Amino acid sequence: MPDFYLRLSVTVKAATLGVGLLLLCAAILFPDISVTTKAIAITFFLIITSPIAAHMIGRAAYFTGTPLWKGTIIDELAGMYNKDTHELESVPQEKEDLTPETDQIADTEEETK
Repeated sequence: MPDFYLRLSVTVKAATLGVGLLLLCAAILFPDISVTTKAIAITFFLIITSPIAAHMIGRAAYFTGTPLWKGTIIDELAGMYNKDTHELESVPQEKEDLTPETDQIADTEEETK
């Protein structure tokens, strides 16, 4: 994977699917209703919390300046993060504020490692 954001996405999807399938197997293997109920509840909470946690980690990485892959075509958040208030704005900042030095797209492969 070329950058942090893609690695994060793949890892969360694989972990959620893997644990979910293991819990499904446990629910099938043990016919007791309590095991099945617990497996379903854990899977439900895992499916709900994993994407939220990944989003928060990715957002923190973006705000701290983790570079995007050099093959990234567009950075949709460029100019929308106010570093003074630490909030995302719905209207991008002025174009003169966005220089090649302030964008987060990596110039080399080494920057994304």
